[in-house]
Amino acid sequence: MAEPDDPMTRRAAPVGAHRPVPLPAHRAAPGTRPAGLRSHPRAWGSAAAVAAIVLLGGAAFGAGAAVGSAGGAAPADAIAAPTASVTETPTSTPTPTAAPRPTPQAVAAPAPVRTCSVAGLDTDPRLGTMLAAVRNAATGELLFDRAATTPARTASVMKVLSSAAALAVLGPDHRVPTTVVRGSEPGQVVLVGGGDITLASQGENIYPGAASLPDLAAQTQAAWDADPATAGTPITSIVLDASVFSGDRWQPSWNRKELYDGYSSEVTGLQVDGDRAEPSANVSTRSENAVQSAGQAFAIALGATDAQLTEGVAPAGAAQLGQVLSAPVATMVPDALLRSDNTEAEMLARLVAVELGVGNDFAALDTAVPQALATYGLDTSALTIVDGSGLSDDNGVPPQFLTELFVKIQNREGNLGVLRDGLPIGGVSGTLAGRYGDSPAAGHVIAKTGWIDTGYTLSGIVEAADGTVLTFAVFALDDVGDSAKAAIDALVTGFYECGNGLANG
Repeated sequence: MAEPDDPMTRRAAPVGAHRPVPLPAHRAAPGTRPAGLRSHPRAWGSAAAVAAIVLLGGAAFGAGAAVGSAGGAAPADAIAAPTASVTETPTSTPTPTAAPRPTPQAVAAPAPVRTCSVAGLDTDPRLGTMLAAVRNAATGELLFDRAATTPARTASVMKVLSSAAALAVLGPDHRVPTTVVRGSEPGQVVLVGGGDITLASQGENIYPGAASLPDLAAQTQAAWDADPATAGTPITSIVLDASVFSGDRWQPSWNRKELYDGYSSEVTGLQVDGDRAEPSANVSTRSENAVQSAGQAFAIALGATDAQLTEGVAPAGAAQLGQVLSAPVATMVPDALLRSDNTEAEMLARLVAVELGVGNDFAALDTAVPQALATYGLDTSALTIVDGSGLSDDNGVPPQFLTELFVKIQNREGNLGVLRDGLPIGGVSGTLAGRYGDSPAAGHVIAKTGWIDTGYTLSGIVEAADGTVLTFAVFALDDVGDSAKAAIDALVTGFYECGNGLANG
């Protein structure tokens, strides 16, 4: 659903250090004297000399005594026999190896003390059943958790997932064709939709860079007239081929009033102006048959208002008479986000499924979108994807997952810079232009809004007052009204003011 406030709608001894070893008590340390002699140096010197003479004399006496006991000559067996000379094997002197220097251990930085509380703001009754998550985008740390792992309906925040999936699978330069080929019968042409819902019935519409239906009609007529087999003959039959998409054209869980209130069209592979009655209006009544409406607009552009219109499939190998291309995905993604265009988001999600070859109906999205998002290195196992726009209550996305995805978006991984630049900004643009006007967070909340009958949501990026970049998601669900938006904005302003000091309590 388009948003209701849409302006357009302690250090240790180092390893290896030597400890002093104490000398035994009976030994003096080198360079010291016995305590009783320290004041008599001369006496100490004389005593030392006497002691030396006594020792030398005793040694000589001992030696003479030993020789004399042998009768003056040593016995023959006392003479050592000569021994063979031994040649020593030289050994290399090992190169001294320096002892390794002790490596100082890094001291962990102290954990931040988080005392900034948003208590009260997170229990505002206007939030209904509130789920939320806040993450430090630089460190990845989850700072705030309120049932953050619980999958829940996202409302239009789902468009962020569809856009990220399209950028991963289709790429920013991808354009969607609408083609005309010859029919299988005389006077017949086939208008083949490639899934582009932005095709402009009058050349221009609300979608920037939209392909022109009048241009396609002119190409078709020129090719028709240039062929001798058809020149001068009228086009009497137009087959409408919307087979690129299949299955239900209105998701069964959607409230049909969204079509009549002008917030969404049927999901078809062929349509013009997002099936708006007023091509340049964001919110405009839609028809009950978008394919037929596109056929009528083409007949008018051809000047063949009497031509018969039928749905069918183009003949294999039919000659092409004309083709136009949509604006690139890099243009469509910001448009879908800023205006919260449901039909455009459904187109992007469905084209992802077609490109991946997993199907072309609503059911295929539950495989296609998680598969695409997994390419960013995200765990998508908790996702339930029912549609591409977020209109269904049956979608399931945990707030925690959104904070992880927005870290990727903030870091501009892959092609996600396109999405980052296309998000509404609080008090500045898109569906957030009318919000955060009096808040210090104005200009610092870059996020996608969401609103359905059973909930209001907001998820994105906060450039906090302390310079920290946070990613967040807030769901206000169940019995909530329009005042939930003010409660969400107050809570997110609290996140902005707390920054990395945000307390989880």
